[in-house]
Amino acid sequence: MRTMSSSTSRPASQRRFDVTIRGGGVVGKALALLLARDRLKVALVEPAAPEGQPPRTDVRAYALNAASRELLRSVRAWPQSGAAVGESPATVTPVTAMHVWGDQGGAVHFEAHEQDLDALTWIVDVPALELRLTDAVSFQASIERFHEAPPAALTVICEGKRSQTREELGLDFTVRPYPHKAVAARLRCERPHGGVARQWFQDGEIMALLPLEGAQGNSVALVWSVPSQQAEAWLAQGGKDLAQSVQARCGEALGQMTLEGPPQAWSLELSKARRWITRTPLGGVALAGDAAHAMHPLAGQGLNVGLADVAELARVLHGREYWRELGDLKLLRRYERARAADVGAMGWVTDNLFTLFAHNDSRVQALRNWGMKGFERSGALKHWIARQAAGL
Repeated sequence: MRTMSSSTSRPASQRRFDVTIRGGGVVGKALALLLARDRLKVALVEPAAPEGQPPRTDVRAYALNAASRELLRSVRAWPQSGAAVGESPATVTPVTAMHVWGDQGGAVHFEAHEQDLDALTWIVDVPALELRLTDAVSFQASIERFHEAPPAALTVICEGKRSQTREELGLDFTVRPYPHKAVAARLRCERPHGGVARQWFQDGEIMALLPLEGAQGNSVALVWSVPSQQAEAWLAQGGKDLAQSVQARCGEALGQMTLEGPPQAWSLELSKARRWITRTPLGGVALAGDAAHAMHPLAGQGLNVGLADVAELARVLHGREYWRELGDLKLLRRYERARAADVGAMGWVTDNLFTLFAHNDSRVQALRNWGMKGFERSGALKHWIARQAAGL
């Protein structure tokens, strides 16, 4: 068993940590930093990088709401905007407006100033966020990094939706795949995006263009939910004709577009664990992030939901009775109950929106676009939904 950042000579197998976190992604590192503030001894377990394989450039971007931003800022892991540290281009872009279009004239527009906000959300470059989290972890003496899991009073599984550890523990994970894949790419546009996030629901597909490189940038992150066969064809062709297809779908809203590097794609599903917690002879176990749930990205809430998981778990552990162990099932049930309802509601919303816009029946199209127009004029309801989505 090899430690990646430990100064002690005592083997990890002979030491017991307060918490072991399996999974070193954004959710796992954020949890480690939150727990380190309470001076808990944390083991962060990350798999060894495959030998001989160069790291893949990640073309994704995260839409993070105010709650996620505040969490990351509290552990000093929020990326700088770029201008403040002389970086070019900026790695964080505030979204000041969000425009959503249906397929028969329906449209909804959200404006930050109407909600008395500086931004509705922030689009964050994935590599920049991961780098800031890694740097923050390296400065925490109470966090040690491993390739194999040492014993702990509590183990938190943040390995993603295909978690092997979750399967070994027998925590059932129901999966309902969608007939779509998400295609992600970076596009350079002729015109600046103006800090506007744009989304189209059309022909059963959902396409979003997320602004990058600062308020006046002209680069966008594409997330396009399309039938799996179409996604696989674009990947096989290295993205040939993808830029032209995006340009046509958005009505040349940003002028001419060019693809920056090959696209990537992943399967979409609605999935959730039946139980989020369990107990083993070694200690308690809890799930968080994609290891506990996954949903369609159409609402841009995936990582926000995962960060809300670890924020709640850290809160529950911080507020435990002095005599209660970290792995106590009664303690962990407080976390499970607190998160199950919110996660279930978000999964229900995204699933029903996907199903609603997947229908090609003209009567359903007319009904949903009538609904979009009514929502645009709804006033207080629209204001409430906007603030909920913004994490407020």
